[in-house]
Amino acid sequence: MDLFDFNHNEESARPLAERMRANALDEFIGQKHIVAEGSLLRRAIATDRLGSCIFWGPPGSGKTTLANVIALRTNGEFIKLNAVNAGVADVKKAVEIARENLKLYNKRTYLLLDECHRFNKTQSDSLLPAIEQGTIIFIGSTTENPYASMTPAIVSRCRIFEFKHLTKEDIVGALHRALTNRHKGLGKQNVLADEDAIEHIALMSGGDLRSAYNALELAVLTTDPDENGRIHVTLSDAEQSIQRKALSYNEDTYYDFLSAFCKSLRGSDANAALYYAMRLIEGGCDPMLVARRLVVHSAEDVGMADPRALQMATSAMYALEKIGYPEAMIPLSQAIIYVCEADKSNSVVVAMDAAKADARETRDDEIPPYLKDTSFGSKEDKAIGKTYKYPHNYGGYVQQQYLPDSLKDRVYYTPSDNGYEQEVQKIRKKKGKDK
Repeated sequence: MDLFDFNHNEESARPLAERMRANALDEFIGQKHIVAEGSLLRRAIATDRLGSCIFWGPPGSGKTTLANVIALRTNGEFIKLNAVNAGVADVKKAVEIARENLKLYNKRTYLLLDECHRFNKTQSDSLLPAIEQGTIIFIGSTTENPYASMTPAIVSRCRIFEFKHLTKEDIVGALHRALTNRHKGLGKQNVLADEDAIEHIALMSGGDLRSAYNALELAVLTTDPDENGRIHVTLSDAEQSIQRKALSYNEDTYYDFLSAFCKSLRGSDANAALYYAMRLIEGGCDPMLVARRLVVHSAEDVGMADPRALQMATSAMYALEKIGYPEAMIPLSQAIIYVCEADKSNSVVVAMDAAKADARETRDDEIPPYLKDTSFGSKEDKAIGKTYKYPHNYGGYVQQQYLPDSLKDRVYYTPSDNGYEQEVQKIRKKKGKDK
């Protein structure tokens, strides 16, 4: 065996998802909202002027692939670490390499950190000065919300790019390219995949391209060629490779059933909500999708009228995750019934939307001085801080302005007359909030 054969075998042994990774922006699939022609990110990549950033989104949405595209486009050095097994020593070594590259060769160094939400404060602190001084260009990749899971000091110095689930059309196109690509894909294996098989894999992958590639490759590798040497992938093969039955309805009807389930929850019809939930699941829908919708609607349509609804829904989702189908269908059904029968109020959504609008549009939002952190301030700051009224010194509540002056008269949350919100009204009245 010569070296060419060895390299060829090594390449073919790599998973299809790895072989099909894009090497250029024109090959990149999805995320048009951040990589479209003329977008900020695309211009920064094209001019090799990308600053530190964090790619946040679901698995298989292209975060690592885009980072690799950047690595191939840049003239700088590219260092890749995984926060799961990288320590402070690895970070310090990367920073030292970056300093040498900048000092000796005027060359930028990019640090790609997978699972960056796993970085603890000590690790983050060791990297912070290098990011701040521009010694290193940090590209973090995470499935977790960085605003909640990462050190604020790192997040504040990075631009956040949010990735979305890929569409079914994105994945169908990618699978077709994988079937015809002779260099990186399955083009040399004489594969015929039925269109309904491709559609099923794309739909059931849940927007995860890696999962779709893995399912297609498994279907091809486990299907025997016919007498003509052709591998024929059918819908049945696709069902087995992605471990989901084909939906017993078309895509439009699927969304109709999902819409009917959500509106039945809102309409307090437990019979209809249960039926549509079971119709979805028995047709092949992932039960977790039903559970997720239930959690959302328990807050959106029940909300403060019965706060226990959200607890019931999240408990059912937890049971589904830990116990699995079909046993967890019992607590899921209980939660569906509870959400339907509970008093309804959309006051949470109304309050959220109003607060969000002000947060986006208000610029003069200076925080009242006595609410600021004065721990490390001047004597004057600390004196102002002492004017803050500690509610527990007044029996748990005291009148005090919390909103900025420009918003001090805003009212976002108004309790309805339904369910527990009647109690909220009484509590507010007792405190003197509602006069």
